[in-house]
Amino acid sequence: MRIPLLTRGVLLGGLACAAFAQDWTHYVRIAGHGLKADNAAQIVAESTKSHVFGIEVDNDIPGRYESWLDPAAKLKAIRAVAQAAHAAGNKSFVYIAGLECITAHADQSPHSFFKDHPDWVQRTIDGKPAVFGGGVAFWVAKGDEDVWITPFAPAWRAHYMEIVRQIAGTGIDGVYVDIPYWMTHFEGWEKTWASFDDYTVAAFRKETGLDARHDIRLNDPADAGFRRWVDFRIRAITDFMQDIDRNVKAVNPKCVTIAEIFPGIEDAAPRVGADVYQLYGVVDAIAHEYQGPGDLMAASKSAYDWFDQMIGMFAFRAFAGPRATWMLNYSWDGEKKVSIPEAMKTMFAAQLTAGANTWDARGHVMSGSNDLAMRTQAFAWIAKHEKLFYDAREPLSPIGVYFSPATRNYFPDEFTASFKGFMNLLLMAHREFQIVTPKTLAQFHGSLLILPDVRCLSDEEVAALRGRHLLVAGKTGSLNIDGSARSTNPFAGAAGDDGARFESLVHDSFAAAAADGHWEDRPFWTFLSDFRRRTLDPIEPAIRVEAPPFVVAQIARVHGKPYVFLDNFDGIVAKQNALPRPEARVTISFPESAGGRAYVLPFLGEQSEVPAARRGGKLIITAPAFTRSIVVWVE
Repeated sequence: MRIPLLTRGVLLGGLACAAFAQDWTHYVRIAGHGLKADNAAQIVAESTKSHVFGIEVDNDIPGRYESWLDPAAKLKAIRAVAQAAHAAGNKSFVYIAGLECITAHADQSPHSFFKDHPDWVQRTIDGKPAVFGGGVAFWVAKGDEDVWITPFAPAWRAHYMEIVRQIAGTGIDGVYVDIPYWMTHFEGWEKTWASFDDYTVAAFRKETGLDARHDIRLNDPADAGFRRWVDFRIRAITDFMQDIDRNVKAVNPKCVTIAEIFPGIEDAAPRVGADVYQLYGVVDAIAHEYQGPGDLMAASKSAYDWFDQMIGMFAFRAFAGPRATWMLNYSWDGEKKVSIPEAMKTMFAAQLTAGANTWDARGHVMSGSNDLAMRTQAFAWIAKHEKLFYDAREPLSPIGVYFSPATRNYFPDEFTASFKGFMNLLLMAHREFQIVTPKTLAQFHGSLLILPDVRCLSDEEVAALRGRHLLVAGKTGSLNIDGSARSTNPFAGAAGDDGARFESLVHDSFAAAAADGHWEDRPFWTFLSDFRRRTLDPIEPAIRVEAPPFVVAQIARVHGKPYVFLDNFDGIVAKQNALPRPEARVTISFPESAGGRAYVLPFLGEQSEVPAARRGGKLIITAPAFTRSIVVWVE
């Protein structure tokens, strides 16, 4: 078992409920750079000038066949940038590929990764190798060979871990591992559930006694063999990342391991095998290149897409516990009707509201900036207020929404629709929420716990749920944790699924409502009003927020004081407008015992005191008009 480098706090539903020492990964403001033999000083100077803290550099040793064979020159460059960053009081981390390797100009050489090691490469069930040429992705040039490797190839893995140890030995502050996936994300590979190479098939047989090529029915969650294959593939990627971290720490205990992952809480996680819920337990931070079902670019997101993004980020923070959550999202990539600075500010504000770290990049690559002046301004402001946004947020009196990894793995569409629907109900009603997982269920003490079509439950989970105030939806409890049928459902009698129904309504009309600013006549608002009356109104919140449905609120205690983090998406129109309408209709009622003075901090603005009225044992604040995000608190 990995021994954590830091003292960890106890977790309560994904929010830290005890103080712990947070390391530098919690306070990064990231930008990326291509690392060469002679540009370390230039990288650090630009980063310092634009208030970057946490410098990403890329010279990818194991992901390029030439440096896989001879890493000496790239190791020297990594050592140089580590020294330059430390001299400037900064931190740096280096990008490496996970299970991908590119051979440059392979079409002109008798040697390439695949030509030399065909047995190390992932394959479909009918034996097709995961070997691709130029054009398969923007990072694969014409004439290059792109291969995807099984983590069960012993000779490859041994050499890979030796390279990892050499990188950690340079003094770099972090090793950043991209794309540790089973190849199921290139066109035509999405439903292959690879890999069926000899090494992987042998490992699965050793663990389960099953022949992956003949004993499972792919894409069929009713098949026990397929469910075991899903679990096996997730464990394989998790174990691979844990092995990297173990090798990093063996050489340099202060060096952190970061995984870059694009799947979030939807079906892509079990498909590629990289499940952030599991991975947070074996790495120091995760960088989420997450878009959800919507567009990757901030400039191209609708208000519905932004709510979806917020749900994903809140889930990541719940999974992370005391670890850091980095967002490798992109602001703008040619959307002609959208202002670049406005798209950047909307993206940064949303990430801060969720407590996630920011990353600025140009277009859809990891380096550069779409507007360096805007980055400099925003990063300077974030640095000034980093403790407020990134120190631990503790729950007050939340309503819980349960996230079931097992149910998502086997029934991703059904579970995700229900989970997101209930999250949207709470977000649009502005109630304090908490995402609860199997790891944090025992510590959850909120007033209500919602089970959104949680079909797969262990006996331990069922026992921990007894005696709680529950809202049970869909087919919750109908299956065991391994997906097999229960003889008796302990939650039989669940009435429908308000979450899935609401998600359908929100999907159909929320973006248009935000665009025109009208919501009272929309079906989703009628449904929400009824849900509030039936389910939420009988539960008195610790802090009450009244606002239009386009405002997201997270309510939490920070440094012992109650805070409300607000973000506004009213007026957002995908690919046309990333600047929300100013919002002046937010009223917040704190308990009078919380304090007598109220303060606000608008995004990119200054802290100020605002009037507070005392009425009925409450301290009532009307938030000043704000465009994107604002933080409100009392003391």
